[in-house]
Amino acid sequence: MTAPRMNFENVNTALIDHEALPWVPFTPYTPDVHIKLLKADPVRGETITLLKVPASMELPRHHHSGTVIVYTIAGAWRYKEHDWVARPGSVVFETAGTAHTPAAVAGHGDEVITLNITMGELLYMDDASQVVAIENWKTLVDRYLAYCEAQGITPHDVTSFAG
Repeated sequence: MTAPRMNFENVNTALIDHEALPWVPFTPYTPDVHIKLLKADPVRGETITLLKVPASMELPRHHHSGTVIVYTIAGAWRYKEHDWVARPGSVVFETAGTAHTPAAVAGHGDEVITLNITMGELLYMDDASQVVAIENWKTLVDRYLAYCEAQGITPHDVTSFAG
């Protein structure tokens, strides 16, 4: 009797074809911010996304339950709570449990594009620091699938480990 093939044996190096994936509006919050969901890991609660924000926009304050790594591809942005500015090539490491307000910095192109590796949830807060929305791998996958269905796009399995 042969042993069944284990799931880890199906995991291999894979290329994610970002051009085959759509930019999805970050609704219901705003149609001006777009997310490209590259990978969602439901086991670890991790997502890999591209984020595209107009150069004049401030995003809502949010709290991270896990770590986040942000690589800036285009434009410039900052957190209102810090005095640094991230520009193309900058890497920002956000520790679990931090809260901040991202804002694009005008004068550095028409938009900010970042690559984000996010562990856990983002809790969006109002001015009184009350949680008003929660985003995680599942909400991003649901938004991606709903967008694909509405646009008549065949979705890719962004949760697959098989490549």
